[in-house]
Amino acid sequence: MRLVPEAARQPAAPAAPRRLGAVELVPGRITAAVLSVAGRVLDRTESSYDAATAAPADIDRALAQAAGVFAAHEVQGIGVAAAGLVDPDAGLILEVNDVPALHGYPVTERLGALTGTGVRVEHRARLQVLGDRWFGAGRGRRTFASVSTGEVLGVGVLYDGEVMAPPGGRSGAHMTVSASGERCTCGNRGCWKTLATTGWLRARARAAGLGEAMSLAGLVHGGDALAGQVVEEYAHNLALGLVNVQQLFAPGLFILHGEARDGGVRFRTVVEERLRDAVAFAGAERPRVLVGTAAVDDVALLGGAGLVLSRL
Repeated sequence: MRLVPEAARQPAAPAAPRRLGAVELVPGRITAAVLSVAGRVLDRTESSYDAATAAPADIDRALAQAAGVFAAHEVQGIGVAAAGLVDPDAGLILEVNDVPALHGYPVTERLGALTGTGVRVEHRARLQVLGDRWFGAGRGRRTFASVSTGEVLGVGVLYDGEVMAPPGGRSGAHMTVSASGERCTCGNRGCWKTLATTGWLRARARAAGLGEAMSLAGLVHGGDALAGQVVEEYAHNLALGLVNVQQLFAPGLFILHGEARDGGVRFRTVVEERLRDAVAFAGAERPRVLVGTAAVDDVALLGGAGLVLSRL
């Protein structure tokens, strides 16, 4: 009879659960999180910087502060959801109109040196649609659109299972929706961004005499008829860009994230009705609009985790 050493008879220690890292980098703010493979946020932190005046060294400091969340976790990789234009292959943020210090910023190199793990970067709009595909309301669908609203505007489209944008590509914020509109930070006139972001809403509320720093939630709950008109105008402006997406891809489902969740039922209904009016051909799926209801909207972080997950 062969004797088995005592150590060999001991059950193997359970493998440590996999953890995914994600970073969202937008003008003025960096959020970092550790997530489970099921998309649950286990730990997170946030840092800030001045978008207009920051130097690259300031971005480095804010990134190092946010990356501290990874010190207590062993993550399989980190996915970065970045605003602006990015080069995923080179790991660079190429250009962010509102943050000069991010032009050419080597985010994967910097974050990799801080954490000692593999890092990938992609455009935020491309990753947010992956967040909804893997973990959100887009699960099980082959085609849908995921929309970010607020200070940062963008739309990611999944069409027949593929993200419809060039790697590092555009979010739609700079599509022209008004030929004689306001000058945008990109230098062009009439960009969707000039009409459908928090900056426009604040300026419109101020011009209407409703206050200097009025938020969408404040306008909705104020009960004032004029405030209601501003909210409805904001919804129509958001729909201007989404109608173009409906015409091109007929996603059938639009998932609104960010500020739009403060707009209430009427805001969602205005956007949905405008999209349904834009159905261009028989047989197209009738558009539906869903609004994210989570207290903290983590769709970009979920997309970063999805980027890691898709490469495991």
